[in-house]
Amino acid sequence: MPVASDAAVEKSAMRKIYLRLLPFAILCYILAYIDRINSSFAALTMRADLNMSAADFGFAVGTFYWAYFLFEVPSNVIMEKVGARIWIARIMVTWGIFATATAFVTGTTSFAIMRFLLGMGEAGFFPGLILYFTYWFPARHHARIVSGFLVGLPIAVAVGAPVSTGLMSLDGLFGLRGWQIMFIAEGLPTIVLGVLFYFLMTDRPADATFLEQQEKDWLAGKIAAERQAKEAVRKYSMLESMWNPKVLLLALNYFGIVTASLGMLFFIPQIIKSLGTMSNMTVGWLTMIPYICGGIALVVWGRVSDSMHERRWNLLLACVLSTGGLVLAGLTMGTWWAMVGMSLAAMGFYGSKGPFFAMPPMFLSGTALAAGFAWINSIGNLGGFFGPWWIGLMKDATGSYSGGLYGLALLSLVSAVVCALFLNIPDPSKTVAAQPAE
Repeated sequence: MPVASDAAVEKSAMRKIYLRLLPFAILCYILAYIDRINSSFAALTMRADLNMSAADFGFAVGTFYWAYFLFEVPSNVIMEKVGARIWIARIMVTWGIFATATAFVTGTTSFAIMRFLLGMGEAGFFPGLILYFTYWFPARHHARIVSGFLVGLPIAVAVGAPVSTGLMSLDGLFGLRGWQIMFIAEGLPTIVLGVLFYFLMTDRPADATFLEQQEKDWLAGKIAAERQAKEAVRKYSMLESMWNPKVLLLALNYFGIVTASLGMLFFIPQIIKSLGTMSNMTVGWLTMIPYICGGIALVVWGRVSDSMHERRWNLLLACVLSTGGLVLAGLTMGTWWAMVGMSLAAMGFYGSKGPFFAMPPMFLSGTALAAGFAWINSIGNLGGFFGPWWIGLMKDATGSYSGGLYGLALLSLVSAVVCALFLNIPDPSKTVAAQPAE
């Protein structure tokens, strides 16, 4: 097939797949993240209602990530076997039920248990969708599709902030507290969307009725060639992938970034409120600012990484930016410059996502890739426990959020060092791309 024809088929196929998969995946991820982080807004009044200290809240909210750690790998391996459509639908319905039930917690213990169940229900959703994209997109599209999908993350925070605080203003409706109304109103739509996922999505390109046969053939050939190039270097089993030094180093890098990101995320409404007297609704609107910045960085960084066909140094720059932003926020705590620092940190956190998640498919494939994605994500997401707990602990001990932010900056710096010194991963897809068309 002539080169020009290959390019035309690729352009046509990728356009159709982006339009078919990406918008719905983003919508699902927005609801997933809102259900995961709406506790940060609930804390503005829930902590007092349930008599929780900052450390109690940080500990309880973080139990979500222990469940993630335990159930992430089994969930992703099951998805590889049974298909994304049925398994991700199951995940969404389950977590929607637990997210809604969080409205009825009565104290720190029941809140921690419900957060653990929410994490168990959601485990496998994020790495499952990242794995799902590798079935549909060649390597040179990986950073931009991950970035495009993950734009739902800062959108979830930016949109979820005023929506969540607005729902909380309905305090007293049906005899419920505002935070209870918020959990119910944001949990139920996830159940509905989970059912729709089953009926609207397609497991593999071979089953896609929206692609022409020529497009299916091109995509199958391209992805098969890239897989063969990786496996020619080394084919890993599922267990080998989990103990591979590159996978563990990627997990360590991700742990630092996630700890810093979620430590800031779960306390940012309370940090903003500490800057001056303001309503919860105002806090919600201001919380949008860092995550709008993060969303822009996420999309731009992913496209730059793909256009450069480079991952490591793009990831390093993002880690350095997040470190500097957290230090600035800590140094200027109590002033509006702290908002600037947190916005820069958010740009680094989200800018890292595209290049980072394009790295595991550079050397893993098949079940090994499914397990590797899940293992990296499960280890990294333990930071979702330690980050909020650390911030809450330092706030109770010192009366300020600054010490907590400095600790998060140190972990972000560790991620930068790991990237700079150890994450030199060759990309076999460059060899495939360089081969002349037959």
